[in-house]
Amino acid sequence: MANIQDTLDEIMEIDGAIAAALVDWNSGMTLGTAGASSKYLDIDLAAAGNTNVVRAKLDVMKSLNLKGGIEDILITLTEQYHLIRLLGSNPNLFIYVALHRSQANLGLARYTLTKLEKELEV
Repeated sequence: MANIQDTLDEIMEIDGAIAAALVDWNSGMTLGTAGASSKYLDIDLAAAGNTNVVRAKLDVMKSLNLKGGIEDILITLTEQYHLIRLLGSNPNLFIYVALHRSQANLGLARYTLTKLEKELEV
């Protein structure tokens, strides 16, 4: 099992990684971050803002009476990918990572997040 900071540091080894965070979507608080806020992204602001994305999707699923939960959410921007991966062990938390689109392998990034999410101990 890995701790929060070790997991976030490992996420930052993904090709194209800009920043990563572990976020409580109920409160909008980050439990840990990696990667410096830069001209590309303010990780704390982005993490807090994406709690609204998770809430909105969960609300729509509830309205549609969809069963199951969210595994991940992909947001494709012109120059970046933003991945949100909810923790199976604690669906109130999600891993958030921003990647440079030109440098990232999206399939490998999703695979890595899935693997690390299962190893994370909160």
